[in-house]
Amino acid sequence: MALFIGTHQNKLDAKGRVSIPAPFRSVLKKMSHAGEGAAVAMMYLRPSHQNPCIEGWTELGFEALSAPLAEGYNQFSPEHEDFVMALFGDACAIETDKEGRIMLPANLVAHAGLTENVVFIGTRNTFQIWEPEAGARRLAEAREKAKAAGFTVRTGALA
Repeated sequence: MALFIGTHQNKLDAKGRVSIPAPFRSVLKKMSHAGEGAAVAMMYLRPSHQNPCIEGWTELGFEALSAPLAEGYNQFSPEHEDFVMALFGDACAIETDKEGRIMLPANLVAHAGLTENVVFIGTRNTFQIWEPEAGARRLAEAREKAKAAGFTVRTGALA
């Protein structure tokens, strides 16, 4: 399985373009319908509903996220409408150019408070795009909360 890991900083140019870190582009290509050898990578971006950042999803990951919504909910209920609008209403499909750059939509740039520099933070199946200082604070906060909660990972038998 391909994972988004690490923290990578890049510049946001005056036109709102940013280069996706190479390790993230590789994951995006692997987790798309086009496959790993594709010249461009497809992804979905949406504003985080928990933090002032942008969430990045692989094509297959975003489809998997939406699949249960077609089956597990009454599609005509007000609750379903609220949920899908909140999840998908501000989302956008983005494709990289051949150099691995994307154009960030203005509403997402504003939501995350992005300026000249941005930081990409891997979150396993997704990634987040942050204003660098806010991203560093959130990463430190996550470490402290995990430590305070006695976070452990269950693993199988070690060889």
